[in-house]
Amino acid sequence: MSDAMPMQPAFLSLGDDGVSRCGWVGTDPDYRRYHDEEWGRPLRDDQRLFEKVCLEGFQAGLSWITILRRRPVFREVFHDFDVDLVAEMTADDVERLLGDARIIRHRGKIEATISNARITRDLGESLGQIIWSFAPAVPRVRAVRSYADIPAITEQSTALSRELRHRGYTFVGPTTMYALMQSAGLVDDHLVGCHLAPVEQEGGPSS
Repeated sequence: MSDAMPMQPAFLSLGDDGVSRCGWVGTDPDYRRYHDEEWGRPLRDDQRLFEKVCLEGFQAGLSWITILRRRPVFREVFHDFDVDLVAEMTADDVERLLGDARIIRHRGKIEATISNARITRDLGESLGQIIWSFAPAVPRVRAVRSYADIPAITEQSTALSRELRHRGYTFVGPTTMYALMQSAGLVDDHLVGCHLAPVEQEGGPSS
């Protein structure tokens, strides 16, 4: 362990590469890559946003690393989350996936992925545009200095959840949608001191 590590605030993690990151990364290389290359970066591609909606739904009640490590298999069995292909999956596919130990074998979540694909296919508009219409007008109103500054739900995530549920989506609760907003960059919850925290946060008000 580096001599500098005990000096880091508990909510930050100093990697063996000397880079300070949000504490939830820890030492896991999958989490490090995800944090550095994906989490909090604006994402507008419809297919990849559909994937995030699905995987955040699968994550409910589980740790994100459980989903992240299985993501390649999820992409395999759900046709890389191609909406048209997933929408054509059948009850036989559901039964087949329930026997696949490589994924999360939860009937409701598997069926929701297929149902949500059909809804997305028939939207008549961009899923990304719908999701991004609920992005906060001001992404950050105060410095994120500890986990206590990060909400579980927000007014915007509640509104997004309500809109998607109105359209027929399932497994899109307000907490799940806030996790989506974090991962897809609608909000930026990198903690102050993390190498990816917005520069304008430095010196901001503490909570």
